[in-house]
Amino acid sequence: MKSTEIEEKVKALFQNFDRENFIYDLLRAYGISKTSITRLQKGDFNLSKNEGEILYKKKLLFKETDSDQLLAIIDDLSKEENLKHNPRFVVVTNYKELVAKDTRTGKNLDIALKDLPKNFSFFLPWAGQEVYAAKNENEADRKASYRMAKLYDILVTENPEIAEDYGHNLNVFFSRLLFCFFAEDTDIFPVEGMFTNALMQQTQKDGSDVHLFLKRLFKILNTKDNSIEPEPFSEFPYVNGGLFKDEIVLPKFNAEARRIIEECGDLDWKEINPDIFGSMIQAVVHPGERGNLGMHYTSVPNIMKVIEPLFLNELYEDLEKAKGNAKKLRRLITRISKLKIFDPACGSGNFLIIAYKELRKLEIEIWKEILEEEKQQSFIYSEIKLIQFYGIEIDDFAHEIAMLSLWLAEHQMNKYFEQELEMGKALPILPLKAAGKIIRGNATRIDWDQVCSKSDSGEVYLLGNPPYLGYSLQDEEQKKDMKFVFSGFSNFKKLDYISCWFYLGADYIKGKNARCAFVTTNSICQGEQVSLLWPIILSKKIEIDFAVTSFKWSNNAKSNAGVTVNIVGLRNEFQNKDKLLFTGERVISCKNINPYLANGQNTLVYTRSRPISKLPLMTKGSQPTDGGNLLLTTEEKEDLLYNHPETKEIIKKFIGANDFLTGKERFCIWINKDNYEDFNRISILKQHFENVFTLRSKSSKKATQILASTPYKFTEIRHRNTDSILVPRHSSERRNYLPLGFFDGDTVIGDSALVVYDAEPWIFGVISSKMHMAWIKAVGGQLETRIRYSGSICYNTFPFPEILAKDKERINLHVFSVLEEREKHPEKTMAQLYDPDKMPAGLLQAHKELDEAIERCYRLKPFQNDTERLEYLFKEYEKMINKNTLLEQKKGKRKIVSE
Repeated sequence: MKSTEIEEKVKALFQNFDRENFIYDLLRAYGISKTSITRLQKGDFNLSKNEGEILYKKKLLFKETDSDQLLAIIDDLSKEENLKHNPRFVVVTNYKELVAKDTRTGKNLDIALKDLPKNFSFFLPWAGQEVYAAKNENEADRKASYRMAKLYDILVTENPEIAEDYGHNLNVFFSRLLFCFFAEDTDIFPVEGMFTNALMQQTQKDGSDVHLFLKRLFKILNTKDNSIEPEPFSEFPYVNGGLFKDEIVLPKFNAEARRIIEECGDLDWKEINPDIFGSMIQAVVHPGERGNLGMHYTSVPNIMKVIEPLFLNELYEDLEKAKGNAKKLRRLITRISKLKIFDPACGSGNFLIIAYKELRKLEIEIWKEILEEEKQQSFIYSEIKLIQFYGIEIDDFAHEIAMLSLWLAEHQMNKYFEQELEMGKALPILPLKAAGKIIRGNATRIDWDQVCSKSDSGEVYLLGNPPYLGYSLQDEEQKKDMKFVFSGFSNFKKLDYISCWFYLGADYIKGKNARCAFVTTNSICQGEQVSLLWPIILSKKIEIDFAVTSFKWSNNAKSNAGVTVNIVGLRNEFQNKDKLLFTGERVISCKNINPYLANGQNTLVYTRSRPISKLPLMTKGSQPTDGGNLLLTTEEKEDLLYNHPETKEIIKKFIGANDFLTGKERFCIWINKDNYEDFNRISILKQHFENVFTLRSKSSKKATQILASTPYKFTEIRHRNTDSILVPRHSSERRNYLPLGFFDGDTVIGDSALVVYDAEPWIFGVISSKMHMAWIKAVGGQLETRIRYSGSICYNTFPFPEILAKDKERINLHVFSVLEEREKHPEKTMAQLYDPDKMPAGLLQAHKELDEAIERCYRLKPFQNDTERLEYLFKEYEKMINKNTLLEQKKGKRKIVSE
């Protein structure tokens, strides 16, 4: 739903105000379905038992009152115990005033009720449109985003044919509009507010001639001599730079659209960050990317996580070393004036803009130090030029916006330069000059050296946030790109699309005075992809320079908001510099960072079909493929036993991973060929078996169709009548320990979990230990940030030493202590028991003692942290691999001799 539609509906509430239905009408205005509101009115969806209150799960906690103490009431309602159903907003009204709280952002609204239409945007999250909430949020940025989006909606409605060129004309129009607003408030245009004032003075209130005014103005802005033009047009300068070069079809305006232009002109565009322009435009002109309106900005702190360790920290360190020596300080300015910054997936240019601004800030700091040592006799000009910044972008519009944003960033930094340095001077920004080399094209097919040459002596820094895309999400063109980049390599089809940038980046910097760092999903540093990609990169004599381990990346501009990422920096082996590993707030200096982003040698862990250690096999649980017909709830089981007591012998406990974690109880029908005929006579069982037969017969898989002939049993039976250990395939990364289950032979474990049969308690201790958790976090895959447990890569590769019977007995005792501590809390689920914030003290202590017993199997000295654990485990893994290789070679020789 468009924001303009919501605004009109909120206004309509007050034309025929209905106090009794106010809150329901308000929800309806934001797109909540009629069915849901009807059920809310009837009480089905109202979770509150208090008179005059409505509690709508995840949406609203509403209270009407006759009191004037609304703030006190909302404070009381906002207490944690009242928010267990996670209402997004708490709202209180006496139908004169209204106060509201956004429970996610903490923002408050306190207004006269009649002013609600003016504040309709506060409740936009009900319509799926989040307010701007980047860490470096700027009020002007947010207001500009909303007004631009609102203007876009109106113009598209008024000009339906405007989108026939895939939005190109409208895109260019908005980029020009942004420039004009920024120019009139930042001295690019000679008079403050001249663009908005001229438009208001020269056009009709109904907006009918706004497009004609803009057509004339845009032509003038691309004309060198406007002296023959009448005022106010003659006062506008020549812009150049290609921004106003082409004539475009301009949209027609109405009165509302013209009014929004006036509102935008009232904003102080000096306060708006040029680095948000590109993302703002994407938010406005790509409706498919506007689900969280205003969240399209890559936060500066996130970008700094890339550029600081890549080059900026080192430059500031050199500044510290050069202080007090004007000659060295000037050499440092010369050095940064020769740097090249290259983003081969630059989008709207955020990384380039922030890098440019940070280098300009550094230059100012250097000049301040120089001026402490010697008096400057002439003006100081910046040595950093936009032509030092390079990019490749496949989107035809984004690369234009990147250049516009760089121009505006240059102007902003020129102002800052003059403000901070008494002798600082900047050349006029107009006419616009070259703004870097931003090439439009497919970065996987372009020779990067042709875009940004490495032939001279200057340093080159490659950086950015390329597209991720797992292999299953790649379209045909992207699959062709992968094939083109990895020509000559096998198994590349399982790699993420971003692997192209790492491969090409490693090739680009190889043997040169260059480094690179990319934001990437953590999948290329975990699981199977490590052994597919990293041998290729490491073979180029490239090593990991620095790494930032998993964190949330907040950028919607390329549909990747909230994606869990790493940052990985690469360099040539000959570069002598500390390697840094950033994990949360900690920074570790490492001898080597391996492809799993751990401190250790470049040992690669490959999937194995059997354990490398002396551990029993791990397998998947049993798979029913039954549509739920071979599984029973507790009630269904009780009914079956009540009516047919003889079925007791064919009912077993059944448990899947989610059942285990949440405490859900289920059972299964466990029949074999010998007793099938007897139990098929029971009508309810017969119906269950017929349902299974129908489901499997309709399967697209041939194997499943064949198994329709045995509808009374699971399709994959791995169950054994032995003690077993259940391992969930997924687990929260917040947990300090994997929650494991220990069951006897009467329980069938489902295929949503992994199982170790013939299980001894000490094996439970090994799998649930901190040593094993450190290993799986490093080498296993992840789903978002959650742990994805795999038998072939987590369990079968885990290096655990051979231990004596007495060691096993000692571990067994600790495992029994863990199980006993669990039993002391029957009211808690496994998920609750292993929540790190709520874990019972006794259970935590039992696990700590178990950890100590496991770690003593490796060495007597305790491990201080996971970094130490991993360093040790990788060495042990390498020893085991080498030992196994020698054994296999010896076996091969013996076989040859015997033959």
